[in-house]
Amino acid sequence: MQKFGGSSVADAEKLRKVAQRVKARRDEGWRLVVVVSAMGDTTDELLALARQISADPPRRELDMLLTCGERISMALLSMALHEQGVAAISFTGSQSGIITDSTHAQARIIEVKPARIEEELARDKVVIVAGYQGVSKHREVTTLGRGGSDTTAVALAAALGADCEIYSDVDGVFSADPRVVPSAQKLEALSFEEMQELAAAGAKVLNAQAVEFAREKGIVIHARSTHAGGTGTAIQATTGPSRVKGVTCESDVWVFATKSAPDALLELLDGQQVKGRNLLWDEAGRTLAVVPLHDVHGPEVLRAKLPAGVTLLEDHGTVTCVGTGLNADWSISRKAFGTARALGAQVVASYGSALQLTLIVKRDQVKALTKALHEALIG
Repeated sequence: MQKFGGSSVADAEKLRKVAQRVKARRDEGWRLVVVVSAMGDTTDELLALARQISADPPRRELDMLLTCGERISMALLSMALHEQGVAAISFTGSQSGIITDSTHAQARIIEVKPARIEEELARDKVVIVAGYQGVSKHREVTTLGRGGSDTTAVALAAALGADCEIYSDVDGVFSADPRVVPSAQKLEALSFEEMQELAAAGAKVLNAQAVEFAREKGIVIHARSTHAGGTGTAIQATTGPSRVKGVTCESDVWVFATKSAPDALLELLDGQQVKGRNLLWDEAGRTLAVVPLHDVHGPEVLRAKLPAGVTLLEDHGTVTCVGTGLNADWSISRKAFGTARALGAQVVASYGSALQLTLIVKRDQVKALTKALHEALIG
């Protein structure tokens, strides 16, 4: 099982290179299923087009629109393989047997029936699958949320009893985003739990739901570079005590704050199908709900519907440290808060668990604090 992300299939030339890579692996004797994302920025462009029509597009119609991107990639890659003399066939998520719940825009896979894939593999064809999409039991097209092609690949790997390789434009998972922290180190291995926390906190290498699925099914994920050599990163069962493995950040979030009971706010978020990242409390006694903006398809509509007493903090972001046993004692927390104070970054609120420590700070301090915490906690 191989999965290629949007940057790996961004144009015709890159598609040809992916086809060459697939052909080379097939020539080694492997039977292959290849999951693809939409080309480059196609999904963002389709979202922008939808918002020109509607400030809050119906989720069903959004799914119908967005699944076009992956269908383009799957058909073009299949054509590229045919040009290289490789028998290939492309399938949509529904044709591949990806059965989901009925939630549009952020569906979860509940069952995989890969009968057609198995038939074509038996005919010695390479099967190309459109990622990010499935079909509900009510025969509605659904999408799996940001990074959902990863989930498609892992789910199919589990159903087929296959290994799973996730290819992107970087060689594996780093201890921080190298564009934010130039000294970030590539990690040879991460536990499922650590990778899931990093993904949920904003790291874009892998999808959190995909890692959760891999952990449940015991599928080792290999995160590798599409166009360069390297050992990549293995995502697998617990790799032993490690303390801080990575520091990630997310600036594109909204933080909702209320001093009253948060019931009305949470009901609104559920009604708008908006997933949250953290629910926490600050020193002023406010309840804070952190929401990544990529999960908000009608932001201005949501803003207009906010209940009385709810304040929207638009100029904040999160910095998250992740590692197994991170909070086994208070040394990491003490060092993190001390680092923030030394930098002059005011911590509005924080959240800690056995695997993560998240600090909410002003957006213009997010990258500097990420770099400083990486230096203080990882080196």
